[in-house]
This record gives sequence, structure tokens and C-alpha cells, in this order.
Amino acid sequence: MKKILLFGLLLLCITGCSLSFKSSEDKENNESSLSEEERITKKVNETFEKMTIDEKIGQMLMISYRYPNFDQTIQNNLEAVKPGGFILFKENVTTFEKTKAFVDQVKKTADIPMLIGIDQEGGKVQRIKNLEDANVLEIPPMYEVGKTNDEELSYQVGKVVAEELTPFGINLDFAPSVDIFSNPENTVIGNRAFGSDAATVVKMALPFARGLKENHVIPVVKHFPGHGDTMTDSHYDLPVVTKTKEELWQQEILPFQAAIDDGIEMVMVAHIALPNVTGNMIPASLSKEIVTDFLRKELNYQNIVITDAIDMKALSERYSLKEICTMAINAGVDIILMPPESKDALKVIKEALSEGTIQEEQINTSVKRILTLKYKNKLDQEQVFSKENIGTEEHQEIINKLK
Repeated sequence: MKKILLFGLLLLCITGCSLSFKSSEDKENNESSLSEEERITKKVNETFEKMTIDEKIGQMLMISYRYPNFDQTIQNNLEAVKPGGFILFKENVTTFEKTKAFVDQVKKTADIPMLIGIDQEGGKVQRIKNLEDANVLEIPPMYEVGKTNDEELSYQVGKVVAEELTPFGINLDFAPSVDIFSNPENTVIGNRAFGSDAATVVKMALPFARGLKENHVIPVVKHFPGHGDTMTDSHYDLPVVTKTKEELWQQEILPFQAAIDDGIEMVMVAHIALPNVTGNMIPASLSKEIVTDFLRKELNYQNIVITDAIDMKALSERYSLKEICTMAINAGVDIILMPPESKDALKVIKEALSEGTIQEEQINTSVKRILTLKYKNKLDQEQVFSKENIGTEEHQEIINKLK
């Protein structure tokens, strides 16, 4: 009898192990049969289903911390908020090893891969040029790139920028600016633009964006629907553009539409009022008429929308943090950039959800877009880029063509 029982148990074990092995094999076969798009969708859904509401809101926040050291304050904020992204500034850039370690520590606090962004346009907007121990290149203003009328050179400049960012662990650049320098009195954009007409900007900005994208850095086109014909700096006050929608379509919108047609994955919306488009003075970044009706519906843009930094006075002197976050999300924004207090931003968005002034469906839609962007760009796969890419002779030769 004992022999019969032992034989039965052995048979059961063998059968179970065989079934388990077959199940694992079937799963692998199923995974390998999926298309890349199906694989990404599956991963997004698996991640999304495990997320709490706090984690979903966190994905919609991109925070900053303007100090050189990774200390207890930033660690507490990152662990409490679990933001979807972090933006670096010149204050975070010291030596290569310290800056890289700072970025690595930021990333380690996250279960979901983070967007690590920076403003590295060239000209007066270059956050890493003060690196203490590496020869970071001085990139001329993009207006100089535009003047060359050389699309391949613009692509190469974008590639250079990407290759000088990736060694730090940076995977997103708030560039290119596709604003048009149409107002000579505009000191906000000026030579940050590729040109003073739509044709030049379209021709020269898009290759730069591809140079970033094809070298592991996500480009962000800005500042929708166009900051080139303004004289006020939104850091200090609310710029007003008096053009009608028809007038915007003649020039300002053309580079954005071209970028969207080219597959751009992120658009930054400006803090500018357009009373002859919306009928009110609500900034574009908080306006449903601009974000959803204009950008998403008329331009058929389905990817990520991010605000400009919400700590700018164009917003902060007119609205409370709760109003800014609520209006931005209801407008159709996916990521809120640089809330002055990230824990407070999480808190007020949760309050708005419980009060019914924000619908969870809107949060869910944005979170799935954000996760799709991250997995599509393989941010969940660790990639290491050499410090030796910074300041190479090859890079310098490309930049010298602009002088």
C-alpha cells in the first residue's frame, strides 16, 4: 500500500512540474508572439492595475530641487510623492560623478522608471555648461543653427546634445523651442528660436528633435501655441497674445502641426493668454479651449501635454496651487511641471478628486499616456552611456560649423 501511495505522489509531482514548465513555456511563447505595441500595452496595463491613486497622481508631477546634494529633504519628497519625473537645474550640476550620483539616487527612489529632464537648448539655456570637471561644449543659440539652412547639421547638433546628456542619466530635453521669432522686441524667446518665419523653424527644428530622439533623449517641443510674438516674460507676468486662431494658423501653429505629424511625443503649453481665441484671460496651460479643443482635437495630438513651470508668476500670482492643478488637469494636461511644493500638489489634487472637481477618468487617461511614453522609450531598461562622450573632438567639429 505504501508503495502505491509513494508512486502516486511521485506521479503527481512529475505531472505538476511538467504542467508548471509547460505553463511557463506557453507564457514565454505568448510574450514572444506579441508585437511591440501589444507588449507595451500589456506592460502599461499590468503596471496601471497595481497603482494606488496617490501613485497615479505622482506620475503626473515633475518636480525639482535646486540644491547640489541628494539629502534627506529630497529623499523624503521623492518617497512621499513618487513623482513621474524630475527636472535638473544648474544648481544640481557640479562634478560629473556627483551629478550622475544625484540622478542615480533620484531614480532609485522610484518603482516606475522616471523621466529625468533638463533645459538644454543651446545659447543662454544650457544647464550643464558649468560642469566642473568635464569639457562640456558651448552650444550656440538655435538661431545660428537656423541660419545655416542645413537640416543634416541641425540633426547632428541634436545628436551632440543628446550624447552630452545621456551619460548623466538624462532621458528628456525641454527642446527644441519651435516658437517663431516674429517680434523683434521679444526678449523672452529671441535667438532661442530657429528663425523668424514658420518655414525655417519647421525645416530646422524637426531634424534637431530627431537628433535627440534617435539618441535616447525624448524631445519636448514648446511653447504651444507660440511664445514668439510676446514681449512679457511669463516668469514675471502673464503675456497676452491678441491674435485670432486664424492668424495663429498662418504662422505660430505650423511648426507644432509639423512636429505632431512627425510623431513628437511631448508638447509644452505656455502660460500665455489668448483672449481672441478663448474669449477670456485664462492662460493656455490651464485652458480646456487651448489644450483639449485646439491642441488635441484640431491638431489631432494624442501624446503627452506638459505645462510650463507652474511656479512662474503668470500663474502663481493669479491662482492658488489647487486652482492651478485642477484647471490644468481639467484642461487636458498630463504632467504638471515644477509645483512649488510637491507634497501639497499631491494633497490638493486628491482633495479635488474627492470633491468631484477632477474626475478619476481624466487621471487614468493621463497616467496611461505617461506609462506608454516611458515603456515605448525603454526607460525600464537600464542603459549606461560613457562619460567619454562629453566634449569630444567630433562634437566640437560639429559645433564649430555654426561659428
